[in-house]
Amino acid sequence: MSDPSIGSPEEVRLKRRATHVSVAVGVTLALAKLAAWLITGSVTILSSLLDSMVDVIASAITMMTVSHSLRPPDRSHRFGHGKAEPLGALAQAAFIGGSGLFIVFQAIDRFLDPKPPTGTSVGLAIMGVSILLTLGLVTYQHHVVRRTGSLAIAADRLHYSGDLLTNLAVVAALGLFEYTGALWLDPLVGIAIAGYLLANAAGIGRGAVDVLMDRELPAEDRRRIKEIVLAHDQVEGLHDLRTRSSGTTPIIALHLEVDGELTVNQAHDISDAVEISLRKAFPGAQITLHQEPAGLDDDRLDHIIHKKHRT
Repeated sequence: MSDPSIGSPEEVRLKRRATHVSVAVGVTLALAKLAAWLITGSVTILSSLLDSMVDVIASAITMMTVSHSLRPPDRSHRFGHGKAEPLGALAQAAFIGGSGLFIVFQAIDRFLDPKPPTGTSVGLAIMGVSILLTLGLVTYQHHVVRRTGSLAIAADRLHYSGDLLTNLAVVAALGLFEYTGALWLDPLVGIAIAGYLLANAAGIGRGAVDVLMDRELPAEDRRRIKEIVLAHDQVEGLHDLRTRSSGTTPIIALHLEVDGELTVNQAHDISDAVEISLRKAFPGAQITLHQEPAGLDDDRLDHIIHKKHRT
């Protein structure tokens, strides 16, 4: 029997395979672009090479963190190991941001000391192959993310998508240089690629921090949870709904308000029925329901948060 907190056996297999494919393609792209840069000396190709080198490091991190996140809960980690994924995504954001800054400095140096790229036809051929490989990888990663919801693989796909765009930008820059001979095109495109990388790093970092800081699930999901709970005809209300995610695992906790005259067994049966409905809507979720008599006046998290918002 599979552990729902880490996904079905098929999802686990897809995650593992995606990380292995990512590393293999990343190494191939880095070697190809290294050859292209040595031949051309282009800052634009250098920026794409550094992006691919970062991809290899990031993909290796993804492989390790996804492998760790797939471990089932144990005595020391009873919520599972899902937060290994956002930790990996945060490391990726740092690598991507660092490479973006390095490219900016290299491009500025090339603006100050212009040098024409050489062997551009060979560089264009190598970049064409890189585009095909990257497109294949991104397509496969999109399939895996759609099936598994993996945050780490989604981050990996995001910067490989950026790599695809940088490859296209490199081809455009080299092609335009061949046609116009304008030396400023090479460093300008390099800076544009660096800006794209920095923006991606910021987005990945924000998403990872949200998970690590236990940010609530989206408002739409919280509304859906409330609708499912209140749809049960013996549930009179709910309060103190708390949600978060651990990697790809949603975590839901709330207080369920029922008739205070019910027996413990009756209240438990209602709770079970609500939990089954929630699991259908949020597969693999960890759900904690606390039954309370409806109308009970006690200190609530909802009241504390409401008072803070008012002040």
